[in-house]
Amino acid sequence: MYRSIVRSIALTAAAIATLTACADPISGDAQDDPPSPEQVAALFDTWNQTLATGDPEAVADLYAPDAVLLPTVSNVVRTDRAGIVDYFTSFLPSKPSAVIEQSVVNVLDAENAIDTGVYRFTLNKPEAPEVVDARYTFVYEKRDGKWLIVNHHSSEMPES
Repeated sequence: MYRSIVRSIALTAAAIATLTACADPISGDAQDDPPSPEQVAALFDTWNQTLATGDPEAVADLYAPDAVLLPTVSNVVRTDRAGIVDYFTSFLPSKPSAVIEQSVVNVLDAENAIDTGVYRFTLNKPEAPEVVDARYTFVYEKRDGKWLIVNHHSSEMPES
């Protein structure tokens, strides 16, 4: 009986050692892996595509409930969902679309990332299209498995 117990312990220890040796110490659990810069950049694409829907509620869904929005074409700081919906209700009729001219992505950890740079908005206003070059910063946080915008600053480029 003693041999049987010792043999079971030895086999269990060997199995644990083998599994531990096979584990990738860098990646760990997939949920804990930080996103790639490309994955963070794709969050902008989702935001831009959601603008094209014309639905301010859908755009606001991309923002955390406690997000801060410092918008391009408004002097009002938006600090809650109602304010964000209000901004996009007035902004989306211009059928905006943006193209990133320059982007710098900083992945802080598995749940936080920043995308900052310069984008060019085309506002398709009835009288004539308008192009606006602006600086932007999106701060993203992963909450309950979903990437949300927690801070978005956008300001028109100063004249040179």
